[in-house]
Amino acid sequence: MALESRTDLRNLAIIAHVDHGKTTLVDALLWQSGIFRDNQQVAERVMDSIDLEREKGITIMSKNTAVTFRDVHINIVDTPGHADFGGEVERIMKMVDGVLLLVDAAEGPMPQTRFVLRKALEAKLRPIVVVNKIDRSDARALEVLDEVYDLFIELDADDALLEFPVWYANAKAGTCRSEPDGEDHNLAPLLEEILRSVPAPTHDPEMPLQLQLTSLDYDDYVGRLAIGRVTNGVLQRGETVALAPPEGSERAVETLKITGLWGTEGLDRVDIEEARPGDIVAIAGFEDVTIGDTLTALDDPRPLPAIQIDEPTITMSFGVNDSPFAGLDGKHVTSRKLKERLDKETLSNVSIRVETTDSADTYQVSGRGELQLAILIEMMRREGYEMTVGKPDVVLRTIDGKTHEPMEHLVIDTPEEYVGVLTQKLSPRKGRMLKMINYGSGRVRIEMRIPSRGLIGFRTEFLTDTRGTGIMHHLFDGWDAWQGDIPHRSTGSLISDRKGKTTSYAIEGLQPRGTLFVEPAIEVYEGMIVGEHARGNDLDVNITKEKKLTNIRSSTAEVDERLVPPRKLSLEQALEFIKADEAVEITPTAIRLRKKALKAVERKRKK
Repeated sequence: MALESRTDLRNLAIIAHVDHGKTTLVDALLWQSGIFRDNQQVAERVMDSIDLEREKGITIMSKNTAVTFRDVHINIVDTPGHADFGGEVERIMKMVDGVLLLVDAAEGPMPQTRFVLRKALEAKLRPIVVVNKIDRSDARALEVLDEVYDLFIELDADDALLEFPVWYANAKAGTCRSEPDGEDHNLAPLLEEILRSVPAPTHDPEMPLQLQLTSLDYDDYVGRLAIGRVTNGVLQRGETVALAPPEGSERAVETLKITGLWGTEGLDRVDIEEARPGDIVAIAGFEDVTIGDTLTALDDPRPLPAIQIDEPTITMSFGVNDSPFAGLDGKHVTSRKLKERLDKETLSNVSIRVETTDSADTYQVSGRGELQLAILIEMMRREGYEMTVGKPDVVLRTIDGKTHEPMEHLVIDTPEEYVGVLTQKLSPRKGRMLKMINYGSGRVRIEMRIPSRGLIGFRTEFLTDTRGTGIMHHLFDGWDAWQGDIPHRSTGSLISDRKGKTTSYAIEGLQPRGTLFVEPAIEVYEGMIVGEHARGNDLDVNITKEKKLTNIRSSTAEVDERLVPPRKLSLEQALEFIKADEAVEITPTAIRLRKKALKAVERKRKK
């Protein structure tokens, strides 16, 4: 039977490397399509609706919006650009028929550009290339376009996909042009290009209802929402349908009633009575559902193939908080609550794995990278959870009887004076140089292949070594045989040997020993890490020591003036800093470093 298409609909994903302007371009498209009133108060990067996304300036969760142009409904999905959130990207490719690839006019294709483009080409999606930020003083639009063509060829793109249209844009100003030095227009020509180049959704009129669930959401009024695209058939509000697990699953087919059905207009969900092939909709009526399940006809259930997701590469332990300060400021402190929250995450985030361990209070959580797991921890602590997390480690595989580990394609952009120190640091971490490009502008791009292990703890060193001027990105690059031992932090820890409150006097006395993480008048406990020792061994210290009182008057202000400000570690820095026998205590208001065994006697016995 011949396929039929819908000319009144287009489904498009905007893909790019992190910070190349996807969310800003969506903002401009929404404004110019008349979605917002002239006097409406709208935040910048309106699609980044999660607090963490606004703070970090990255997209974490994919979101869809829709505009109407020339009577055609265009569904636009804003996808994450960071490889740690690749599970989001892979699912989105199931929902769309074309992609708009955004590339920075100065930086050119970066590691995540390669990642998101590879996923799009694997799904045989038609690309439109937009070279963004052409207003930058260091823009090199034509060179960047050549690099994009090289990347397409490198990724074995079909000849048909190589003939992509190219536009040049300044997303912040909401303008585009067809030539690098051409005349600026608003974004209407780009919308025209979307109607021309993105194929209309097709379907088989002989097939029953099929709608694969690719994302989950929650609404305070109606509860759990499932989001997906209608592949075939028609879905109606109030209809009773079959919920079928992916092909090959052992779960049984369930029956459920569609209690709510919504489409998208701008940023708003709008009630609809039915969804036709190609429509991206949100559905209510579920209690328990998993991403990859198919809504299908009761009398002829036909599930769609499972969504293939790249395997996790980084793992860490999540356990209950068992420190002396446990339960002081968190709402959820039990292992049952922790397990429920982690299980809930696996329902909506297919790239996270949760496994039990020998301990009933500890779970092994695996994901795509340190950033993804750090974001999960940050979201949980903001929800009132307390926990103890261990050092990140890599997931290992046995292939042909040999141990294999995940590898990364590392790209560093740095001022040329720091090239020597960086290559010196990466060599013991088993980094192998692939190429080095000097642009002649004082900056150098280094590309390396390195074990994922070699990057754990490197980011903080990297920022210090480059005085904050370097840019570093990495991308999963397959599995390789175990690369040998990699040295970790060469310094030890300063560990509090008792419970109490830190004093200026004690801190001043400890400053020659290393770098302190705490200031005066902070509560500490035995086994809590209060600083980094300048030498390689751990050192138990009394950081609560008070000055002996005499009859001679003394000003404590003089001591305070001599104190070096403490080094405050962010969550990511704390995870990178700890060793195998250490952990990070996470609460809604504090991040503390500690030894897994708090008592000094226990630590000596274990050694």
